[in-house]
Amino acid sequence: MRLQSLFSTERRTYGTDAVVTGSGSGIGRAFALELNRRGGRVVCADRDLVSAQETVASIAESGGNAFAVQCDVSDAEQVRDLASTAERWFGNTTRLLINNAGIGAGGKPIGESSLTDWRQAIEVNLFGVIHGCQTFVPLFRERNCGGVINIASAASFVSAPRMGPYSASKAGVLSISETLSSELAGTGIVVTVACPSMVKTNLADSEAIDAVAAQRAKRLMNLIGATPESVAHAILNAHDRGNLHVLPQIDARLVWRIKRAIPGPYTRALGLVEQMMR
Repeated sequence: MRLQSLFSTERRTYGTDAVVTGSGSGIGRAFALELNRRGGRVVCADRDLVSAQETVASIAESGGNAFAVQCDVSDAEQVRDLASTAERWFGNTTRLLINNAGIGAGGKPIGESSLTDWRQAIEVNLFGVIHGCQTFVPLFRERNCGGVINIASAASFVSAPRMGPYSASKAGVLSISETLSSELAGTGIVVTVACPSMVKTNLADSEAIDAVAAQRAKRLMNLIGATPESVAHAILNAHDRGNLHVLPQIDARLVWRIKRAIPGPYTRALGLVEQMMR
């Protein structure tokens, strides 16, 4: 029976009550819409309330149930208020938390990046996830069930030059997720950390990204980026399977394997390639 459970897929993301941060656009909006298609109710949180309301309107058009909340995940008190609001709206404890909110940062080497860029990336990308886990995981522990999906990035292990603030913040998300998964082993709480590579979103519009780097990122997104819908779908399915790590795209999976096999040569080669391209 235990062997059978290892290969089974539970429908955790179907008919669930979920909170999605950063749901006003991109992957966050795709998560909210897909969860609705799976019969769930969604609290759509975003620091831009209008964007969250637009996501809710799209869900309502298809006959679904969703509620918009303004929330800056870098503020712990706002995240606690989000949990309380969600519980009141659902009429019960949230069953799935998707820590998706994030900002882009990079374009300059370490030493030239401003401390403001570092702080913003860490406060939103890393502390946003910390605040979500600190607030919702104790609620899940009370019920011995629930799910957490943290959105890291392939940048968490690619370690590309000129992406220090972003890479560091996302590496923290990856590490926290692995630690949380080990702490919750044996409970009914499932943790998944996603490391997508290029996705067609507005992430490159962040003010913390150098203009030249932003243009390069946008070109790459348009050329090889996956759609937010395909990425969200893959991540939710991986969570249903109980996977800890999910790398939705083949390029991320390839780099993951190469770096684990030859970390030193990989890092040096990456730096030399970046220098040749500039």
